[in-house]
Amino acid sequence: MANIIRRNNPLSFFDDFFDDFLTPAKRSNCMKTDIIEKDDGYELQVDVPGFDKEDVKISLDNGYLTIEAKTESEESEEDKDRHYLKRERYVGASARSFYVGEDISEEDIKANYDKGMINLFIPKQGTNVKEKKYIEIK
Repeated sequence: MANIIRRNNPLSFFDDFFDDFLTPAKRSNCMKTDIIEKDDGYELQVDVPGFDKEDVKISLDNGYLTIEAKTESEESEEDKDRHYLKRERYVGASARSFYVGEDISEEDIKANYDKGMINLFIPKQGTNVKEKKYIEIK
């Protein structure tokens, strides 16, 4: 809110700098994703920095692939005694969804985790294809 208020001080640049410096970290950088098209499907490279493999869950529901990452940390006695000016390390949850189509099933998607990145492979054509039915014309 301090950034919205105009200051008459010509050195207000420094005020703005410290306002930004002292505000909580934004999680907009979480789960940045690169999508690479291949001949037979798509490769997703999803950053999940600070999350272990056990903290990440991937689900598929109604054609939406959802990646959820959640971590919890207990506040130690040492943390309670400290006076932090800024805390950027994140504890909490983050999620991201992608529509992959209803013909894709869980068995079609391949996923692995390596050093804070999830690599997913999603085929262009899934195995959950429903048979096309025709309506009889009378």
